[in-house]
Amino acid sequence: MTQPDAPDWFCEAVGTPADAHWVQVAGCSIHYRRWGESGPPLLLVHGGGAHNHWWDFIAPWLATDHRVAAMDLSGMGESGRREQYSLDDFAAEAIGVCEAAGFGPDVTLVGHSLGGAVCLRAAASQPERVGGLVMADSPIRPPGYQFPGTARNPLRQPRRDYPDFDSALARFRLIPEQPCDNAYILDYIGRHSIIETPDGFWTWKFDDRGLAHIKVGEQAEELRQLRCRIGILYGEKSALFPPEVRQYVHQLVDRRGPVSAIPEAYHHLFLDQPLAFVAALRILLADWHAL
Repeated sequence: MTQPDAPDWFCEAVGTPADAHWVQVAGCSIHYRRWGESGPPLLLVHGGGAHNHWWDFIAPWLATDHRVAAMDLSGMGESGRREQYSLDDFAAEAIGVCEAAGFGPDVTLVGHSLGGAVCLRAAASQPERVGGLVMADSPIRPPGYQFPGTARNPLRQPRRDYPDFDSALARFRLIPEQPCDNAYILDYIGRHSIIETPDGFWTWKFDDRGLAHIKVGEQAEELRQLRCRIGILYGEKSALFPPEVRQYVHQLVDRRGPVSAIPEAYHHLFLDQPLAFVAALRILLADWHAL
């Protein structure tokens, strides 16, 4: 259920039916959902600690002219758990979903935050399987750069249990924390982020064992060597895309694709400015598919 002040476009989007599927990747059950019947394929990959429902109000807009899938990485959402997690495993899961969904080598991978690193690794490790990459506020740090004032990462803390659903929902926070004026979106995502434990408590859907310690590796070199289509979208107010990071990413992309800001958006750019994000992504994809 959405909040009463949710706009019509949002209610219509999250009410759009999607087909649920699972695929086994390296011994783990990976969950994904699909929208759209025709057009070029598109895979949406969420950030750390998130899940496929983050895309519920985005995917239907893209499914008007694409076949769209949104997945849950292992350890998150409805997917299975592993003893250990790695970026290589996540990348293999993304490719596994593409194969199970019948997506060919023209698939575009769209990843937010950690999902951008996952998509980059997938495109770098299996270039014959990927036609395009869009990284959404997924920064690549210049050598030696540290983000100033980095807050304590809640993914590194043991998950808390709450006595009831409403108590858990009241504690839902974005990671990293930021302002977001669209309370109806936060409410919707929060309601899909909570699960009941076997002993009757309520907690978050993500596995709290090791997800915050994923090593992204040599992203700069991966991006330099990439030969598929590239697009970078970031929040104009994102703390993860200060001027130093923007300049560095521009250098890495080197005119092979757009590096574009979403105005009035922070790190969680498609929560802050969902329609602007859809418009930017639609324009980018239309240009690519017209080539």
